[in-house]
Amino acid sequence: MVTDFGADVAFGQVVGKLREHYGVRLAPETIRSIVEGHAQTMFEQQTFEEEWPNTPGEPLLVAQTDGGMVPIVVVDEAQADRRRGKRLEWKEAKLTLAHALGRTTLHYGATLQGGVDEAGRWLLECAHRAGLGVNTLVHALGDGAHWISDQVEQRFGKQGRFTVDFYHVSDYLAAAAKVCSTHPQAWLRMQQEHLKHNRLETVLAALTPHLEPENLSDAPVRACHRYLENRADQLDYQSALAQGLPIGSGEIESAHRYIVQQRLKRPGAWWALDNAEHMLALRLNRTNGLWEQYWKNCANALQAA
Repeated sequence: MVTDFGADVAFGQVVGKLREHYGVRLAPETIRSIVEGHAQTMFEQQTFEEEWPNTPGEPLLVAQTDGGMVPIVVVDEAQADRRRGKRLEWKEAKLTLAHALGRTTLHYGATLQGGVDEAGRWLLECAHRAGLGVNTLVHALGDGAHWISDQVEQRFGKQGRFTVDFYHVSDYLAAAAKVCSTHPQAWLRMQQEHLKHNRLETVLAALTPHLEPENLSDAPVRACHRYLENRADQLDYQSALAQGLPIGSGEIESAHRYIVQQRLKRPGAWWALDNAEHMLALRLNRTNGLWEQYWKNCANALQAA
């Protein structure tokens, strides 16, 4: 109960919830010790399926990856009083998910310290849990960051296809529209329709007459043109829509809010890096439906002891 509450709200708030619901009184530091202890154990028990499957699986998987920032406190070790010299830094939590097309069960993974390779391992692990097989095509979506498309290629090879989030592309087009037309909303809708029908050259041609000088720092048209041109092989929206596949990565952006930000980005919250990583594992464990199995393992370990 303590860990369940502590997974959602600040440790100080758990004090009141325990008293209200169960008549139990615990100090905030005791609650913190219990929650962070289980969070660390969950982190240490994480496993990955590294082998490529050799049996058939789901024909189509949807996979998404995105990064979001978490506030991390850095302590000045040279200070005798560790409360002095503290500073706030931001660390990117890389979140992944995968599910079979048409299925509502989503599988999540995340890393805070592991970098892009660890995020790629999680992406593959999520795909395994979602039904990856020798026949599976993985339709991967992201915001266009090169590390995401690189990991999709590295982990899935010819069975993976990366598509840039349509609404992220639209943000670039919306900024360019203000320069390219006196009716920016109509111009934007027109270019979006061209992209949905794989008419990239038409969109680039519409941008070209309005390209700013190369030495101009504020150049939304040139930025949009460059962004699209550099990702020409990642904009196959026509095929995705024809197969009933999503072209937006709203699922992963929403997941960031309720898995990562809801607990790790609370107002005034600063985390030690290891504690944030462990808490992220705790929230993944529960979201992935592994919560009850963990507590059964704990009970079995106590009985064995």
